[in-house]
Amino acid sequence: MTGSRLTRQVVGIDQTGARLEQNVVEERPLTIYLNSQEIVTAMTIGDYPEYLALGFLRNQGMLEGAGAVTRIDFDEELDVVVVRTERATDHEEKLKKKTRTSGCAVGTVFGDMMEGLEGKRLPLAELRTSWLYALSAKINKTPSLYLSAGAIHGTVLCCEDQPLVYMEDVGRHNAVDKISGWMLQNGASAEDKILYTTGRLTSEMVIKCAHMGIPVLASRSGFTAWGVEIAQQVGMTLIGRLRGQRFQCLAGAERIVWDADLSAVKDEPKRAGRKGAA
Repeated sequence: MTGSRLTRQVVGIDQTGARLEQNVVEERPLTIYLNSQEIVTAMTIGDYPEYLALGFLRNQGMLEGAGAVTRIDFDEELDVVVVRTERATDHEEKLKKKTRTSGCAVGTVFGDMMEGLEGKRLPLAELRTSWLYALSAKINKTPSLYLSAGAIHGTVLCCEDQPLVYMEDVGRHNAVDKISGWMLQNGASAEDKILYTTGRLTSEMVIKCAHMGIPVLASRSGFTAWGVEIAQQVGMTLIGRLRGQRFQCLAGAERIVWDADLSAVKDEPKRAGRKGAA
């Protein structure tokens, strides 16, 4: 997908009535098939459709028992991607339990989305505060579609203080699924990784991260109670409201090593008018 298809220039006016030209994010449907079965149509910006489809199916547990992925075909004209596996699949019952979530661009999960998490405990990897501050500074300065057009979420796969893979989409769930697909396609390990997202730390975000096997999930945004509860259940470190020198950890604090020199970290002013907000 070329960059020219990701945004469109629109003419409007600003608060003074002056003419302006603004890049806005394109949005298009992508229909995902698993073998011959249509699974879902997701609204997406259209880049990395193969990673999105593969990651979505992986995070929904639909590749379990299907054997190896043998081929991924994308038809750009029809906006359809087909993931083919060694063995046939049948997800009719799971599709009947499809529900909407609280996510941007209406994320999609299924009634048994907790399946596979029973008894799961994520690896107890170290997390240094110096890594968090370094990642936050680097990611916030990375050239992105968000900086040029806005109205989009970003998700970054990181190792220690280094960002590895940056994905964006209109929904944070799509961006996470792209990361998941990239990891599966490239055989990337999860036990030493950090997942950074610009979106809220909801139950679905935590569940996806847990299915990917990543022990640390961090965000500039806040939490939902169920997201925190699931993180505690699977042993995930959940870092929210990561801005400047400040962050909140509501699960998995035992991983944290407090090694950062705060005098070297540029702070951000607190938002006015929101009691208790970071």
